[in-house]
Amino acid sequence: MPKEIRKRDGRVVPFDAGKIRAAIEKALKAVGGNTDAAKALAEATVKMVERNTGSETPTVELVQDAVEKTLIANGEAEAAKAYILYRRERADVRAAKKLIGVSDDLKLSVNAACVLERRYLVKDDRGVVVETPGAMFRRVAHAVAQADANYGTASDVEKAEEEFYELMTRFEFLPNSPTLMNAGTEMGQLSACFVLPVEDSIEGIFRSVGEMALIHQSGGGTGFSFSRLRPKGDMVRSTHGVASGPVSFMSVFDSATEVIKQGGRRRGANMGILHVSHPDIMEFITSKVGGERLRNFNISVAVDDAFMAALAAGSDYKLVNPRNGETTAVMKASDIFSAIVTAAWQCADPGLVFIDEINRHNQTPAAGRIEATNPCGEQPLLPYESCNLGSVNLALMVRDGGIDYERLERVIRSGVHFLDNVIDVGAFPLDRVREATRENRKTGLGVMGWAEMLIQLGIPYDSDEALKAAGKLMRFIAKTAGDASRELARARGEFPNFPRSIWATGPPMRNATVTSIAPTGTISIIAGTSSGIEPLFSLAFSRNVLEGTRLRERNRLFEEVARKRNFYGNDLMLEVAQKGSVRDIAAVPEDVRRIFATALDIAPEWHVRMQAAFQKHTDNGVSKTVNLPRAATQADVRDVFLLAHRLRCKGITIYRYGSKPEQVLTMERETACVECE
Repeated sequence: MPKEIRKRDGRVVPFDAGKIRAAIEKALKAVGGNTDAAKALAEATVKMVERNTGSETPTVELVQDAVEKTLIANGEAEAAKAYILYRRERADVRAAKKLIGVSDDLKLSVNAACVLERRYLVKDDRGVVVETPGAMFRRVAHAVAQADANYGTASDVEKAEEEFYELMTRFEFLPNSPTLMNAGTEMGQLSACFVLPVEDSIEGIFRSVGEMALIHQSGGGTGFSFSRLRPKGDMVRSTHGVASGPVSFMSVFDSATEVIKQGGRRRGANMGILHVSHPDIMEFITSKVGGERLRNFNISVAVDDAFMAALAAGSDYKLVNPRNGETTAVMKASDIFSAIVTAAWQCADPGLVFIDEINRHNQTPAAGRIEATNPCGEQPLLPYESCNLGSVNLALMVRDGGIDYERLERVIRSGVHFLDNVIDVGAFPLDRVREATRENRKTGLGVMGWAEMLIQLGIPYDSDEALKAAGKLMRFIAKTAGDASRELARARGEFPNFPRSIWATGPPMRNATVTSIAPTGTISIIAGTSSGIEPLFSLAFSRNVLEGTRLRERNRLFEEVARKRNFYGNDLMLEVAQKGSVRDIAAVPEDVRRIFATALDIAPEWHVRMQAAFQKHTDNGVSKTVNLPRAATQADVRDVFLLAHRLRCKGITIYRYGSKPEQVLTMERETACVECE
């Protein structure tokens, strides 16, 4: 057997016959062939390579040619055809990446390479990419591992670096975007989520605007509660004038965000929250209708238990001036709720934040009451806190038709270690953020690829079996992550606020929180899997990201199943691309149609129930969008909001397809698509 092989970029690496066998198995599997023959076919391929090269080092191309010839010579013409098509596809991918300007050493998809080039890979002063994806992960692993020097030896640091590098390059776990962008660079800011207070004074408001600008510049997103600001028309004693109200000041934050790119690579994102008792609540509710205002904000109404009780009873609810506690008006709770439902139906904003439910689960209540969340809602935080997120790729945690809990446990423990290190090595844009963050050391380990895990397990997303699987899985993740945090506490010490936390009567914890479910927008593209705990949006769709870049995506698992079950065909795939769903395509077997249900195939109730199943075992919050079809009614929106409250979600967001002039995900039939524009 040859000892070495020459790669396309000229590198010489050890020869691995196992890769030949894996490639042959994949080709046989694609056409429904007998994969048991792969071992003998791989051995025959190696012998052919030996005959053709003698003592010379074989090239990758020569080995691939040998695979084709071996398959044909042994009567596996269909498998050979599948392998040839795969080679052509890979050649096209390499050409596309070269055009993008990415030297890919990890065999990423074109979409992943495009995202990395636009946002993550280090560039020189001319804007030319100067690192490979592998080098990016090495940069991040090296930087984050340095925290181990505070608690161990140089060998511990080296071990951690290799652990983190393997974790990321296998795409088993990826941290949030600022960590990938900034670790090991001059910027050094690694946190994704921040909450800033907004005080009821001109000085306080514009201090928050300035602090927001620094955070956005460093790659973070910000959340605000504007509930402390006096209402429009209220007295301003210092000037003998009248206040303009929270919504007008939100426009100032929005304008500042518009002109600040996060680290030059992505536009800032904000969450604006107003308590339902605020006198300006009706203006806030309708502030985004029409799509012209607050374009850099997601907005949510903070509803409390008293409001939901008034809604259920059909009674009144008081609006209260936060400046002096005086009641300014009394409204029917149902009128306020109807306005929320109507606005959400029209433009997807506002969502709801169940603020009392959030504070019932506040891990550090002695440190303050939570009033706001990060931009996507999964991270409730105290003023000036930040949080570091990372996600486990569940699509890789399936083996032999079941969940590989041994592998999952290893990845969870490494992920908790990684995220705790981030708190130590990360730079913070504000001293007060550093202090608040390190007081509680909140982390948020989450997941991506849930929909693809369910597909591999043969479980429909909209089923009781899926909800049961979600609960069991997240319970395991929560327990394992909690155990890992306790182990770190024994070695490194508990978080400073531990004695005043809800954990104080138990074993020390390193982190006040350890789990969050984030949306995983771009990191799921890099990992090549589905986002967060969302169902598949469509089997063929376009994703608009990175300030105008459009990425075309098709689901690889469906194509694999179609080939294996012998119903794959060009006409079928064209129909799938046009419809995005297989629910009404008769050529697709019924069980496959059921497994590959897409977001708009799934009844709204199942979206909410899935969110609740994960929330039950998650320290922080769960980012989940309830996707509704264009024809959904306001009654559908109302039912979703009420069900989310009944199931004790911490918040809820809906999106009716087509309700915004610009949207992140669109059906492929509605747009001209290219891999990367």
